[in-house]
Amino acid sequence: MVWVVGLTGGIGSGKSAVAERFARHGAAIVDTDVIAHALTAPGGAALPALQVAFGRAIMAKDNTLDRAALRRIVFADPSARAQLEAILHPMIRAEVEVQLRRLASADFCYGVLVVPLLIETGAYRDRIDRTLVVDCPPELQIARVMARSGLTREEVTAILAAQATRQQRLAAADDVVANADGLESLDTAVAALHDKYVTQAARRNTETDE
Repeated sequence: MVWVVGLTGGIGSGKSAVAERFARHGAAIVDTDVIAHALTAPGGAALPALQVAFGRAIMAKDNTLDRAALRRIVFADPSARAQLEAILHPMIRAEVEVQLRRLASADFCYGVLVVPLLIETGAYRDRIDRTLVVDCPPELQIARVMARSGLTREEVTAILAAQATRQQRLAAADDVVANADGLESLDTAVAALHDKYVTQAARRNTETDE
């Protein structure tokens, strides 16, 4: 089985930017957000169950998922959020397992499993060898999300409130990459971690072969 880093961080921390840089170094990326978007895209496997659970209120006029409407529903009602998770999480997990098994027979030095709620749910702990947290100040997270998504400050802070705190993520981290000082600094940090992970993955593989 491929050696796997669990990559996580709060909304707006820059998980995608970090994952992209690991991919440039040759790591394989399995992203649960990408999987979730595919499951809820037109024709996606989760879309029929979501329509049954939440009705036409979550569908746009063109019959695609209105993600903003669904987000408002689940953040206003914990039971609705639990219902959403009960639909999506098993489907996401199944696809993650498919992709990780695929990596085992491919030529990747290690894998990066991107899980935004890794700390909050405890999911996938049995599939990762190391936890990497992308960290930045909460105010910067808020500014980034508002700029990219058009959400209000209140909407972003509501999302942050539903996630683990910065302190909780850092306490659970094996490694931390700071993402508040620009792309050059991020490039340097990811390059150093890549070298570290290549060594650790090779050591594990050697021990397994013995």
